[in-house]
Amino acid sequence: MNNILSKSQGETDLSTYDNSWYSPQAGSIKRLLWYCINALFFINPLNPVSSVKVVLLRMFGAKVGRGVTIKPTVNIKYPWLLEIGDHVWIGEKVWIDNLTKIYIGNNVCLSQGAMLLTGNHNYKKRTFDLMVGSIILEDGVWVGAQAVVCPGVVCRTHSVLAVGSVAVKNLESYGIYQGNPAQWMRGRSVE
Repeated sequence: MNNILSKSQGETDLSTYDNSWYSPQAGSIKRLLWYCINALFFINPLNPVSSVKVVLLRMFGAKVGRGVTIKPTVNIKYPWLLEIGDHVWIGEKVWIDNLTKIYIGNNVCLSQGAMLLTGNHNYKKRTFDLMVGSIILEDGVWVGAQAVVCPGVVCRTHSVLAVGSVAVKNLESYGIYQGNPAQWMRGRSVE
């Protein structure tokens, strides 16, 4: 197999990268304030109190339900693009990289180190254009430790994404998915 690219295959040119079309829907002062709050109260492992974090998220425009637990070292990009339902558990080192809207339903569990990624790049274009897609986690979803939900994915009600798995397409209701890319393994029954 030839590992050398020919000029006819093209080359990436990041000097031409331009995502000026993208807007995080907040001014630079609000983004700077959130950056500081996120570093002090969310990413910082010395702040374990969920109720303070919930108040701060709401102050920055997030819609947050009742009984939400947010563990230490959680990183949230833009709270004004985030909606969280009731009785949600967000574990240590979860990264919510929401360049666009993320909806998290009721009774959802995001285990340690899980990642919700709404942004990616178009590797087929020499300009490596930014692409974004919202994520929806319906009621009862469980995203396992170190698992990744990619842009544009909907995890239907009570689906499970197993430890270390990567969801690149929608997960069906009550399905247990595993692997990279995640594949349906079996059905989930809740007693």
